[in-house]
Amino acid sequence: MSCSSCANGTKFPIDITMAFQPIVDINTGKPYAHEALVRGVNGEGAGAILSQVSDTSRYAFDQTCRVKAIELAARLAIADSEASLSINFLPNAVYEPRACIRATLEAATTFGFPTNRIIFEFTETEQVDPDHVLKILQAYAAMGFQTAIDDFGAGWSGLGLLNNFIPDIVKLDMALIRDIDQRSHARTIVSHTLRMLEELGIAAVCEGIETQGEYQVLRDLGVRYMQGYFFARPSFEALAEIAMPKAG
Repeated sequence: MSCSSCANGTKFPIDITMAFQPIVDINTGKPYAHEALVRGVNGEGAGAILSQVSDTSRYAFDQTCRVKAIELAARLAIADSEASLSINFLPNAVYEPRACIRATLEAATTFGFPTNRIIFEFTETEQVDPDHVLKILQAYAAMGFQTAIDDFGAGWSGLGLLNNFIPDIVKLDMALIRDIDQRSHARTIVSHTLRMLEELGIAAVCEGIETQGEYQVLRDLGVRYMQGYFFARPSFEALAEIAMPKAG
């Protein structure tokens, strides 16, 4: 399938929508960004939708997700709060970055959403050609989009990608965060990773935070941007209320 198929009206055969989960700036208690997470129109979870994605429908799915996320983000006035919209993309669905971005640009124009408030997250756990990923990220950055590596520390690219490209954001995988208050080796790994990202000028986001203990350790390590059920669960076609922990 070529990238021109989107312009020709190819559509993912299942109706989808989005839930949104905030990435929280703990210094302000406000959202730094809202991540768009695919859902079925009747509230079906991401797994139920992703199980329907095949090699032949991957491109249409990726494009449909982008357009729907931008449409809802504009309706929810995410940019008005100075937050960004974070969209997960499938590198294996992007054949040629500048051609495959056309539907995204058209949606941003149609719905009045600023492109510099769009973050494209590459999920590191998908096995892809590193050179292909690098080409996509470089093209998106050159077009003014923000870029992020998701699930850092759990996938295929790791430090090799950072050696060739500096994204705006790196999201540390939740496996590194889980029970970090009880695992000294995890604290060491995260602490050194945070220091490396700071020296590279990359914003670090820790995801999957679920407990007060995890939050406190990360705060003590100087993490500013956090995401997880501890703050808010994804909200269906709406922006979630953030529950900030009490000082103490």
